[in-house]
Amino acid sequence: MPTPSNVSVFCGSHLGDRPSYAEAAATLGTVLAGRGVGLVYGGASVGLMGVVADAALAAGGRVVGVITESLADHEIAHGGLHRLEVTRTMHERKARMAELSDAVIMLPGGFGTCEEFMESVTWGHLGIHTKRSGIVNVDGFFDLFLRFMAHGVERGFIRPDLVDDIAVSDDPAGLLDALATAGDPAIG
Repeated sequence: MPTPSNVSVFCGSHLGDRPSYAEAAATLGTVLAGRGVGLVYGGASVGLMGVVADAALAAGGRVVGVITESLADHEIAHGGLHRLEVTRTMHERKARMAELSDAVIMLPGGFGTCEEFMESVTWGHLGIHTKRSGIVNVDGFFDLFLRFMAHGVERGFIRPDLVDDIAVSDDPAGLLDALATAGDPAIG
């Protein structure tokens, strides 16, 4: 039996102001585990990061966390993972998460979440990797972000096909289906 793929999930270290964000994170963790897809994430026990990891673990999934020394020192590192890797810098953390995963997904979060996701998308556009990317747009959280990307296309800074390559769904299972349909059968 081939080794199942792994998906990096970028999401907030806070829960946000709506229960639907945590519900989507829990659903994503559960669905990943149910499909035999490993979770690679930022290694924290707090916020949506903790929720997605706990849900994947509770459903019998494999979970690998990658956290920086400084964040681990703040005692937010998750203690119940299959593996927790500690890096010196955020750059090393993102590179390691990229090495370990076959696709990337973004759940609601702040600056760090968006930066990590967009760096991975940019790496794909530059041909550094061929990973699929997707956004779980819970309760329209990313509507303005999606409008920004459309604006970038309209103004000639972003090629339309690059935006079209990003799968978007308000449903975590639907997003995984869209990623699989778009050419990554390992996560289907």
